[in-house]
Amino acid sequence: MIRTLLTLAAGIVVGAGVVYASHPHDDGEKVKVISVTEVKEKLDGKEATATVVEVTIEPGQAGLPHRHPGPGFGYVAEGEYELGIDDQPSRVLKAGETFYEPTGCLHRVTKNPGKVKTRVIAVVLHPRDAKQIAVPESKKD
Repeated sequence: MIRTLLTLAAGIVVGAGVVYASHPHDDGEKVKVISVTEVKEKLDGKEATATVVEVTIEPGQAGLPHRHPGPGFGYVAEGEYELGIDDQPSRVLKAGETFYEPTGCLHRVTKNPGKVKTRVIAVVLHPRDAKQIAVPESKKD
């Protein structure tokens, strides 16, 4: 029992460190890992993990375009959140609203258009072997 708990704890700490370090932090977003949980269900035939993060964005700030290796589900806990996916028009979500991002889509706009801090709680389902849960979009020349 103790061995199982230590293995689980080590996996969570390592997973959280990898996930946290993998997100680009030189943009306007601050990302805090809340939990990393291995799930029984498979994602595209692969062992899967659910990572829950808190994203905060100060007024007028924005994140960099990125993609996720699995589906993402978000809840705007505070403020306003401008979201633009693929070629769809961006939209502004208010506190209490939710959103969904399909696997691999381009999350091209992530911005706080308001006058107060934005706080989003997001869950990303991803393969356990994913090295990053937010993969920065390469800049086009």
